[in-house]
Amino acid sequence: MRRLVGLAIVAITMACGFAARADDYDPAKVSDSLKAIFNFGSTTTKQALNANTVTLISGTIGGTYVQFGADLSSVLDDGNKLRILPIVGRGSVQSVADILFLQGVDLGIVRGDTLDYLEKKGYAKDIKKQFTYVTKLYNEEMQVIAPKNYQTLQDLQGRRISVDLPDGGTFVTALTVFERLGLKANFAYIEQRIAMEKLKKGELDAVIVVGGKPYKSVSNFVNDGRFHLVTVDYDRPLQGDYLPASMTAKDYPNLIAEGETVDTIAVPAVLAAYNWAPNTDRYRKLSLFVDAFFTKFPTFQNPPFHPKWKEVSLTAPLPGWQRLPYAKQWLDEHGVGGAARSRFEEFLKQSPVAKNMNSESDREALFKQYQAWEAQNAKAQEPVAAPTTAAVRPQVQRPR
Repeated sequence: MRRLVGLAIVAITMACGFAARADDYDPAKVSDSLKAIFNFGSTTTKQALNANTVTLISGTIGGTYVQFGADLSSVLDDGNKLRILPIVGRGSVQSVADILFLQGVDLGIVRGDTLDYLEKKGYAKDIKKQFTYVTKLYNEEMQVIAPKNYQTLQDLQGRRISVDLPDGGTFVTALTVFERLGLKANFAYIEQRIAMEKLKKGELDAVIVVGGKPYKSVSNFVNDGRFHLVTVDYDRPLQGDYLPASMTAKDYPNLIAEGETVDTIAVPAVLAAYNWAPNTDRYRKLSLFVDAFFTKFPTFQNPPFHPKWKEVSLTAPLPGWQRLPYAKQWLDEHGVGGAARSRFEEFLKQSPVAKNMNSESDREALFKQYQAWEAQNAKAQEPVAAPTTAAVRPQVQRPR
């Protein structure tokens, strides 16, 4: 009997202990989001959850856009004050349409040549006036996987080449590059993973992927020794809209031999938004995002976040695009906007170092070093007044 009573006491004590520990680790005690979500029937809760949630259309699973969206959510989420909600997208072309027309989408990552392509092909007129950009992100390299007997794009003249699905941006870049170089090919719109299997079977001659290296589907390509990455020369017809780039075995040990370098081209990825008027609630949400993103930006350039964040410079210009006025205002007010860029450009004019820079990424890397030097040797600088930017009235009325 005493033994039974003792066991009962032990059981009760353990139960109480578990209850106490469960109570100590109750998520609702440490998560404002959970408190808000489970506060049923509260109009205030609904308003709070929706008022400061910013939705971001990213890209397809396995792509760099998706990883950037996840990184933004990881760093910037702040309870009910701000929530970043990444949405898996279909690619750059679809994301342009989603930013324009899909209800609830505030931001999206698109490729820099997509808007020009849509306008040139007659799908949209003055489409860039409908967009603003928060920042240029990183450069997306063109990666062409093919058997080793194909060395350059010219060798692929007339061949059967997969350029991903028609909702994405790879086909835009591929078709534009081939057209600029006067090349023709039999293009196939096949999802990348399927296309790579067809390539191995000899049903395709090449697969083109445009995305920030290391791109997951390219890294995961199981090479039996027959394939490599084809060289894309930075020929004059490409130099207006594209940038020179290169890849090494460090990027793709499965496709590039140790010590070798494969030259290619790159196109900017852009964090873009609809051109909302400053007095709208959607513009307020974008401003809220900019405040958090720009303030915490240095966090993204360290592990464990995607290595492509190291290429991002908030002040990098994007020719032909208009920057979100609040983004420009924030940069100017914090001394990293137009004034710093102007001083840097003047520095380049007087320095021979500019002649040795081979790409925009080199230029941006030097600008970051220049900013660090200025910070260490700062002379008193007059604050730069935030410019007054007249709102550009959108020509497309969004059904929101």
